[in-house]
Amino acid sequence: MARELAVIHPDAHCELDFTTPFELLVATVLSAQTTDKMVNKVTPTLFATYPDAVALAGADRTRLEEILKPTGFFRAKANSVLGLSQALVERFDGEVPRRMADLVTLPGVGRKTANVVLGNAFGVPGLTVDTHFGRLVRRFGWTAEEDPVKVETEVADLVPKREWTDFSHRVIFHGRRVCHAKKAACGACGLASWCPSYGIGPTEPEAALALVKTPAASDTE
Repeated sequence: MARELAVIHPDAHCELDFTTPFELLVATVLSAQTTDKMVNKVTPTLFATYPDAVALAGADRTRLEEILKPTGFFRAKANSVLGLSQALVERFDGEVPRRMADLVTLPGVGRKTANVVLGNAFGVPGLTVDTHFGRLVRRFGWTAEEDPVKVETEVADLVPKREWTDFSHRVIFHGRRVCHAKKAACGACGLASWCPSYGIGPTEPEAALALVKTPAASDTE
């Protein structure tokens, strides 16, 4: 199934726009409860105004909340990005650390966010257990766990470490485009012959194909 996902989604990648580890860290925190597409609309203004941890640590809260408002939960997110920026300045000389143990000490940063940053900004393999990833690996029968850390641990034993980051992207792409939460496009899924959950969505090809989202429309869940 992992090999077939690589064939189905050869272009799988991080869909958050970034140019530095700091930008990716902040963008990933902002992506909670919203879409990557929405975050990508907000971050150009955010990083033009506050280009690094020092600048964001000293941000005017009113202006910051105004920028973040479209992402939802903007007051909590403002707290998180202010807090993590201040922590970066105070404890890491304004630089994003390269270790999981350090990243998860930052406000608003858990293992999922840390793995996104490690895998995509620093090339350190990591499994990104977001809602799509957890849903799909449970449907695949790879784990019955609900807790993201336990899911990460179990899947890590099944996939070679060097592939963790790319595998995460492929699963998330598949979750956004094919294996939707409410109605999976089973009849149009390249994993159908192996998947124990085949049949939870339409199996008739035409009906299933109508559910498959294009890349431009896939970032709505």
